[in-house]
Amino acid sequence: MLTQNQDKNRHQIQMFCMDDLVPQNHLLRLIDGAIDWSFIYDLVKEKYSPDFGRPSIDPVVLIKIPFIQYLYGIRSMRQTMKEIEVNASYRWFLGLEWQDPVPHFSTFGKNYTRRFKDTDLFEQIFARILSECYRHQLVDPKEVFVDATHVKARANNKRMQRRIAHEEARYYEEQFADFIVVWSAVYSEDILHRCNEYSTMIRRNAPALFR
Repeated sequence: MLTQNQDKNRHQIQMFCMDDLVPQNHLLRLIDGAIDWSFIYDLVKEKYSPDFGRPSIDPVVLIKIPFIQYLYGIRSMRQTMKEIEVNASYRWFLGLEWQDPVPHFSTFGKNYTRRFKDTDLFEQIFARILSECYRHQLVDPKEVFVDATHVKARANNKRMQRRIAHEEARYYEEQFADFIVVWSAVYSEDILHRCNEYSTMIRRNAPALFR
């Protein structure tokens, strides 16, 4: 018998827990349980004002987002944000409910620039996360690499793993910083273009008295 009911539940209201949507053996669940992320707050607390300004993106989320991109080889931060919007395991890893908005990649870029630019904080944090992943055998240092120079040396040696973690963290930060520079240039040009368009519209529609 031919059954045609593939879309009957699309508009059905359901109640569920985000935790139920992520398998117990999912890589992100294992990583989240193996790492104490609170060390990030201690490292970055001086970069935040305790009393002034709008609420910021949680610094742990600020690190976990590029970690998702790194871990799954997503080609850009813009695409990473799109993937997070529809991926239950990514949202769970970041502590987001389905209804929670995903930070816009431009907002992420601004926060990264304000907190980590001209410091080695990002490298410190990222390298520590990778080291912990290696230590718990959740990521294989022989499989994750950014160049071919040290591939044969990537074994179970702890000293080598720490070196690999810092090299990869440094390389990834350089790639990420390049993206931020390109994004900033494009974003600034877009803002300038919109301002020019708005000024032109005002001049065309303003009464002669105000020209």
